[in-house]
Amino acid sequence: MLLSKPPLSFQQIINMNVGFFGIQYSFALQQNAINPIYKFLGANNGDLPLLQIAGPITGLLIQPIIGAMSDKTWHPKWGRRKPYFLVGAMLCSICLFVFPFSQSLWMAVGLLWILDAANNTAMEPYRAFVADKLSPLQQPTGFLAQSFFTGFGQTLATLSLFLFQLIPFFTNQNANGIPYWVYAAFFFGAFCSITSVLWSNKTTPEIPPTDAELAELRSKKVSLSTPFIEIFHAIKDMPVNMWRLFFVYLFQWFALKCYWDFKDLTIAKTIFKTTDNSAANKIYQEAVGWGGLLSGWTNIITFLSAFVLVWFAKKKGAKMVHCICLLMASLALFIFPHIDDKYLVFIPLIGFGIAWASMMGVPYLLIVNDIPKSRYGVYMGIINMMIVIPMLIYSLTFGFIFNNFLYAEPTNAIYFSAAFLLIASMLTLLIKSTKPTGKIALAGGGGD
Repeated sequence: MLLSKPPLSFQQIINMNVGFFGIQYSFALQQNAINPIYKFLGANNGDLPLLQIAGPITGLLIQPIIGAMSDKTWHPKWGRRKPYFLVGAMLCSICLFVFPFSQSLWMAVGLLWILDAANNTAMEPYRAFVADKLSPLQQPTGFLAQSFFTGFGQTLATLSLFLFQLIPFFTNQNANGIPYWVYAAFFFGAFCSITSVLWSNKTTPEIPPTDAELAELRSKKVSLSTPFIEIFHAIKDMPVNMWRLFFVYLFQWFALKCYWDFKDLTIAKTIFKTTDNSAANKIYQEAVGWGGLLSGWTNIITFLSAFVLVWFAKKKGAKMVHCICLLMASLALFIFPHIDDKYLVFIPLIGFGIAWASMMGVPYLLIVNDIPKSRYGVYMGIINMMIVIPMLIYSLTFGFIFNNFLYAEPTNAIYFSAAFLLIASMLTLLIKSTKPTGKIALAGGGGD
């Protein structure tokens, strides 16, 4: 079956992954703009982890269920994965358009739940779509193309938080206390989310199932309990390497969520010398914009380095590449709070940008050859469970840790994140990569 997939041109692989641009634009706004909106609406620093709990919970529930459902889906016109990521992108666009109109903190929290559910509906069927289309020989290029568009989408989203502040009109505030530059960034994100997914949907056909696969799909009765049963059996049968990846992700994604939540507050304190995080404080707004510019910089590094990592993964092995990248991210975050110059702070975070490219693509290379083709959807969903479980643990625990052990200091949260990335790097060395079987392995990427 692996050899039956027709090879795709580089342009076809690019077209297939364009939709990640819009999905990741939306995700980047969640990372970088939701907490400032919460602050504009009166949230306390220690409450930010719990207010962001929508992401891990919806990811934990929705992605594996949608992934399992897409494995059991086939429609001659709409395909297998496309209906899910198209509906998800449409809902994302609607939520992004409405979000800046939030009149209260709890309205914003409610919209985040819907937005994150929509992002999760789109994400894993899209990852499975790429795995469906590509042979093991082309999977490194496909997954790192995801990293490229992840970096590109997140770059534009984060830069928008800075660039729209340069336009005088957008520096004004609406009646709800949210500046107009936030409206502009979210409106543009709504446009990018749907148009990029529509492009991939139009340019990339799905591979229809064989007669045998179609007969198997039709022979299985599908009910509301089917996804849950499939997830249970998939976890029970989960390859050992996926369990090893889970422990890497436990520390990696806890650390990343911590960094995202406290990056802007750290910049405000160390570089802009303010601890007033209210909407009326123009210096804090400038700090948020600079945080967006800094995130844009790391994402530029991400999409510039994504395809270079393909070569390194083939040459040195995916495991070693990810280990080194996580070490670079850890070092970057240990240095980050010590820099009080707003231009010099860009230098250490080059390492974080390279590591983000690895995080978005390389781990899939470590386990994709252990996953049965017929279960790509559910296992991609389970991989996302491995991402959101650490985030859920973070949301439930880090407010207490922050207030009682880190002295409510944003800089200490960044150090905490750096330490967890260091642990994740060491745990990566426990993963044993599996080479593709059969003739395709002769030309494929190397193992460890």
